Amino acid sequence: MSENLMVRPMVGAPGATPAAVEASGLRKSFGNVQAVDGVDLHIRPGEIVAFLGPNGAGKTTTIDMLLGLGKPDSGEISIYGATPRAAIARGQVSAVMQTGGLLKDLTVRETVRLTASLFADSRPVDEVLQRAGILEIGDRLVEKCSGGQQQRLRFAMALLSDPGLLILDEPTTGMDVEGRRDFWSTIRSDAARGRTVIFATHYLDEADAYADRIVMIRRGRIVADGTAAEIKALAAGRTVRATVTDLEQAAVAAVDGVDSVALHGGQLTVRTRNSDAVARYLLTRTDAIDLEITSHNLEDAFLALTSDDPGAAGE
Repeated sequence: MSENLMVRPMVGAPGATPAAVEASGLRKSFGNVQAVDGVDLHIRPGEIVAFLGPNGAGKTTTIDMLLGLGKPDSGEISIYGATPRAAIARGQVSAVMQTGGLLKDLTVRETVRLTASLFADSRPVDEVLQRAGILEIGDRLVEKCSGGQQQRLRFAMALLSDPGLLILDEPTTGMDVEGRRDFWSTIRSDAARGRTVIFATHYLDEADAYADRIVMIRRGRIVADGTAAEIKALAAGRTVRATVTDLEQAAVAAVDGVDSVALHGGQLTVRTRNSDAVARYLLTRTDAIDLEITSHNLEDAFLALTSDDPGAAGE
């Protein structure tokens, strides 16, 4: 891994460090559909931010506006103190999208070299291939690369301009477990040097493990913004699990604070806001054994905060 990585300098007032992203009151509609409805974002340089939400929540529209691909109907955006288009023109912003952007009849190295020719100043081709973990397949045709290798190639292309802000859309799709781990190790290393990363993913475990901060969006509005621990705390209650052989589900459902009860093959799962009451009932009134109480995880919080179904978190 190169130690000479230099994230492109930020612009702004002398002596000041502008926010990597500053957005206020963003709104965007398509016909009668309000895709983004009053989004405010303040992201500091060097932060790794996960952008989560169900399909149609407004993530893609917001990201498009950050990339200058769409103009908000109202509201303002600045990237390192400049407009998105100006920041992109300076090479301060790069994106890794999930699909597209590759010519299948070129080799990996030829693809990166071609992309590098578009910049007045770029990092060496072999350096970005090394950082993306694909230096050893530089002579392979793109069409012969796996989905995960093609995604790493897009990552290498995005690194050429030493962007201060890197926006990733499902960045590890197609990668195996080792590839995902190596990818996030590189992202962490870059963030430590000041690079800012915003990523959208369906892998909630990645958001939990690697994001400094999680922003959840629902119906065009931010419904939660904080660390993984803070987001999990917003999903009130706990889950009680136990093994049972004889149980009346209706009786458990009647215990104070119970949100849902599920029984499958002798395995009982109870979502509750009063785990003590449920545990007491199961241990004194039933034959329950192997009782376990756990706090809600990020998936529980995601369902509770973004689902249109109020009971989704208890399913």
